Amino acid sequence: MSRSRHSYIATPIIFLFLLACHSKTQSVTAHTNTTSTSSFKDTPRKFTSTAVMYADTTTPENRRIIHELDAYYNMQARIGFNGSVLVGYKGQILYERYIGYSNKEQKVPLGPGNASQLASVSKTFTGAAILYLYQHKYIDIHQTVQHYLPEFPYPNITIKSLLDHRSGIADYTKWVPNYRKDDVTPVSNRTMLDLLSKYKPALEFRPDSRFKYCNTNFALLAMVIERVTDMNYRDFMRRYIFEPLGMTHTFVYDPWKGMPPAATISYKYNWRREPDMFADGVYGDKGIYSTVEDMYKWDQSFYQNRLLDNETIELAYGPCSFEKRGVKNYGLGWRMLCYPNGDKIIYHNGWWHGNNTSFYRFIKDNMTIIILGNKFNNGIYHQAPIIYSIVKNRPVMHGFDTEE
Repeated sequence: MSRSRHSYIATPIIFLFLLACHSKTQSVTAHTNTTSTSSFKDTPRKFTSTAVMYADTTTPENRRIIHELDAYYNMQARIGFNGSVLVGYKGQILYERYIGYSNKEQKVPLGPGNASQLASVSKTFTGAAILYLYQHKYIDIHQTVQHYLPEFPYPNITIKSLLDHRSGIADYTKWVPNYRKDDVTPVSNRTMLDLLSKYKPALEFRPDSRFKYCNTNFALLAMVIERVTDMNYRDFMRRYIFEPLGMTHTFVYDPWKGMPPAATISYKYNWRREPDMFADGVYGDKGIYSTVEDMYKWDQSFYQNRLLDNETIELAYGPCSFEKRGVKNYGLGWRMLCYPNGDKIIYHNGWWHGNNTSFYRFIKDNMTIIILGNKFNNGIYHQAPIIYSIVKNRPVMHGFDTEE
């Protein structure tokens, strides 16, 4: 090895990842689907094998990778990291570790069955569910939101404008407290939409004129799923995504039913528990709990076309916003880094309460980095480039996005 064990921590060398993915840097240009007039009647798909595979960890190169990653995460644990890590490579798990506690007070260690709040990584599921319905002609993403939610108060906003965060709608986490004195009791998506319809908060900009990340967009998409399928979002996700993909530890949180015993507790940086508040009843933008192994099944499902076909995946990975120069962009439910040569990194980060999450997908290499933390630690967003540098035995690239 040509560099010392810790040289990857602060290497200032910049290089481009050669990470060609399904689509290049052109904008989304999909055909217009015609929404079916029939009611939703799809049968959930069944798959013969959902087991995760493990790489041969006895080879010299894999031993080097594991040794360096262990050294790195031993250091991260000493400075406060508490969470789960998985690195997948070419369809197999190369590295998997559980560091710290699922429940600190009861000294319950983290393990493979302890699901953590995905925060905004949940948006990748909501977006894919909408595109599944689009692929099967139950939704037209170019149709207005009012077509599916007649009480929605803004007439010219489309489903696609919600998916790519170009709607101009204000974030409900900011304006709902203006109309409710109780900021502790969870509210539902239905209540959020009722408040939106009643008070009609001013749009922040003209729809489709620019990008602004907004949780309201994906909370509304969850309601569109419910209207089109006549199913609760939680049930739809379980029956049509989690169960078919073998994601046995994944669920949508319901604050009115409480947390399953095996789920992780959300902690502040000082190990104080994060209490529920009004926004914890809203799903679609957040609210999904999962494990790193289940998330790897989610990642691999896109290579195997288990939920979406290639055309629909191309649509999801197509960048939609070009007002600002730079590599950062957003597709339909995915963040991405789009390089001048057409290569991309597909990813999504998340933060909610004490949970910091990072989900990076390097499509050309079929390499995936999944980090789920249940104790607040902003440093989680800086771990992926270091992990990549260790696996690839290259200097660290600076410039990875650290946005939630």
